[in-house]
Parts: sequence; C-alpha cells; structure tokens
Amino acid sequence: MSLTPFMSSDAAIPPTAGRSRADVVDDFARSELFDRTFREGMELVEETAAYLDGDGRRESKLLSRATALAYAGESMKLTTRLMQIASWLLVQRAVREGEMAAACACEPRYRLADRKIEADPTHPELPIALVEYLIRAEKLYDRALHLDRRMFVDASEEDAVNPVQSQLDRLTAAFGG
Repeated sequence: MSLTPFMSSDAAIPPTAGRSRADVVDDFARSELFDRTFREGMELVEETAAYLDGDGRRESKLLSRATALAYAGESMKLTTRLMQIASWLLVQRAVREGEMAAACACEPRYRLADRKIEADPTHPELPIALVEYLIRAEKLYDRALHLDRRMFVDASEEDAVNPVQSQLDRLTAAFGG
C-alpha cells in the first residue's frame, strides 16, 4: 500500500480555468494519481471486509455489551464510508474505460458529500484494528473529497471576488499606488 503525501497531488489535476469539467475529470481518470488512489481505495475495502468478517467478528464476540454496541455502530460507519469512496472511484474508472461520459460523471449525484466531522471513536475498549481502519478510511475519504472539489470547482467559485484583494484595490485607489 502506498501512502503518498497528498499535497503534491494537486499538480496531477490541471487547473480548471478555461477547461470544461468533463476534460478535467477525463484527465484525472487517466492519471497516475487516479491509479494510486483507486488501488489504495480498493485494497482498503478488501482489507476491511476481511477484518470485519474474520478477526473483527471474533473480537466483537469478546466485547462487553456496551462496547459491542459501539463496535457495531463504528463498523457500520466504516462500511458506509468505504462504499462512498468505492462508488466515487468506480465512477472515475468508468470514465477512464469509456463506460461513462466524463460529462455524466460531473452530475451532482456522483460527487462526494462533505463529511461531518465526528469525534474519533472514544470507547476505550474498541479493538485497535477497527480504530485503525476507521482512521484510514477517513483519511482516504478526505483525500478523495479534496480531489472531487478540485475537479468540480464551480465557475462561480473560480470567478469569485477575493475580498482581501478588493480591499487592497480600494486602498490603492484611495491613497494612490
């Protein structure tokens, strides 16, 4: 598994100014960044499924009632988060393989939703493996969400007035440049 720092990935998504969203989506779907993200996402889905069906199931049977309830809730959140990531990645792959038009992939129903920031699982008796999968899934979701936002920047956001620059321009006009 490759945990490449995400900050350098912005270069893999060309600037959206003057380009259609479909072109940006198509370029991303064909990029090395997509390959790495897809591979990492699908590996995490497989690893998590294997854990929840194997060691996780055995570990959950040993937990107290309260901890088992917390485990069930956290494992449902984990599964939901991973399915959101996988769905988004599969749409991008469909664009890459020509099964879906890039313009279709731009529809809001294929976008990732902002995630509600929740406190980390605080139940002290949750198995560490579950907590680690939760953290990995949230980090991957944040990365995919960042990519989603970079690819789907609304034109209105690109053309929005910078309030700081606006104030500087007013000061320059008032006091001379």
